[in-house]
Amino acid sequence: MESQIASAVLMIMPVRFESNPHTAESNKFQGKNTSTPDQQQRDAAAEFAGLAEALTDAGVRVIQIADTKEPHTPDAIFPNNWISFHADGTVVLYPMEAPNRRTERRQDIIDSLVAEYGYQVSNIVDLSPHEAQGQYLEGTGSLVLDRANRIAYACMSSRTHLDALGDFAQRMDYEVLAFDAVDSEGAAIYHTNVLMNVGEQLAVICAAAIVRPEQREAVLRSLRESGHDVIMLTFAQMDAFAGNMLELRSASGERVVAMSEQARCALDGAQLAKISANGIIVSAPISNIESSAGGSVRCMLAEIHLQREIK
Repeated sequence: MESQIASAVLMIMPVRFESNPHTAESNKFQGKNTSTPDQQQRDAAAEFAGLAEALTDAGVRVIQIADTKEPHTPDAIFPNNWISFHADGTVVLYPMEAPNRRTERRQDIIDSLVAEYGYQVSNIVDLSPHEAQGQYLEGTGSLVLDRANRIAYACMSSRTHLDALGDFAQRMDYEVLAFDAVDSEGAAIYHTNVLMNVGEQLAVICAAAIVRPEQREAVLRSLRESGHDVIMLTFAQMDAFAGNMLELRSASGERVVAMSEQARCALDGAQLAKISANGIIVSAPISNIESSAGGSVRCMLAEIHLQREIK
């Protein structure tokens, strides 16, 4: 059985970060930062370094690889949308909606993880050909994976389509729970990981965002039947990226719950107490990244579940 949480993450260091106009239509969380692109990049670089340092200090292995200046990939700071790593040695590549995000997929990063860091890759599942049919599935943004129970939760949107989702499920042996979700103003939520996260024993979700009652109940039933204690988030907490947290494991075996400072501040005392009892909370201020690009801490982390070669 694959562990639900990883002890290592891939982070892509920003080089030309800025709010991406090609993703603005479907992402209502972005474009709130009015700084110049150069200022957005400077702020993002500092915030990136702070988060990487906080995770490293907590005992999580952080592998940092720099983005490239060309081609311009303003959202490369969010690698979890184009790649996922699995304990059986499989690497999955995903179809992306925005054309200028497709060049984020880099074989040299996979090669580096093998050659420089000793990770074992035995199989690459490339779902990117779905782009030619206008079918998208943006990694663990579109998918919130319960790896231990082989359940993929997926909020349908312009970035998450059934054909690509079904292909993933069949090739990776996952059961799919798909649903529709909107924000407090009725706009479709672009990525599933904005509204929910699944850890080993704890799950957080803005269940009120799920439109159809039967879908909402199916998701909550699945979370509870798979042994998860569920924390309910409000729309305001979801808007503050409280759903965009990620549970990891430190080198000493402790659970680490990574989130942004904005997300931590949005949670109430009872919620924080429950999360703290589950694992060490690691938060970092990344307000520029959140307001510019509409993604938060979980989006910045591609968990590495691959096995490492023992030398």
